Amino acid sequence: MTDFLFSGREDAAITLLLAHGAGAAMDSAAMNAATDALVAAGLRVVRFEFAYMASRRAGDGRKPPPRAETLLGEYRAAVDALESSGPLFIGGKSMGGRVATMVADELHSAGRIEGVVCLGYPFHPPAKPDQLRTRHLEHLKCPLLICQGTRDPFGTVEEVPGYPLSDAVRIEWLEDGDHDLKPRKAIFGFTAAQHLETMAKTVAAWTRDIAARA
Repeated sequence: MTDFLFSGREDAAITLLLAHGAGAAMDSAAMNAATDALVAAGLRVVRFEFAYMASRRAGDGRKPPPRAETLLGEYRAAVDALESSGPLFIGGKSMGGRVATMVADELHSAGRIEGVVCLGYPFHPPAKPDQLRTRHLEHLKCPLLICQGTRDPFGTVEEVPGYPLSDAVRIEWLEDGDHDLKPRKAIFGFTAAQHLETMAKTVAAWTRDIAARA
């Protein structure tokens, strides 16, 4: 059984199901901050953990994250277990978002979800730009919004525009943001809170627009 962490109004117009990144739990500082911003923008956010992360929480040791491909069934199960009366979007931070994109087309074509939101997509491992994780994004049909920092080591603003991505993919760039969307304020004058607010408002507007077209 999937354990969910609910945030926001139950009667919100949009529900967003989020999975965590490879190394931090669903209630990590970064996930909490992103969730708070999304809720402030009017979304209902539901978080869940993959089994390996839940096992860490139970004190069974620090199990390494499995390959993303092995987590598809767990994401499908989370969608099946979640009760949502309104439009449902899925996504996550880093690896969680990547897994969501890998089940997106099947769930979208079945009418289960409206789209996907990724908070920092891991286009490639840091310092390994040749190991791309984008093949399935080349022909993606499900609407996808990626919020990405311009200096994210998993895919920078100099690298990503050259990738052959589907027209269904929209990327919102956040100036000088890292993999948590945090900028260096001393250099560019933005704060992490400002970037999270921008991210959340973008997600809220995009999800409403996609849901209205459905």
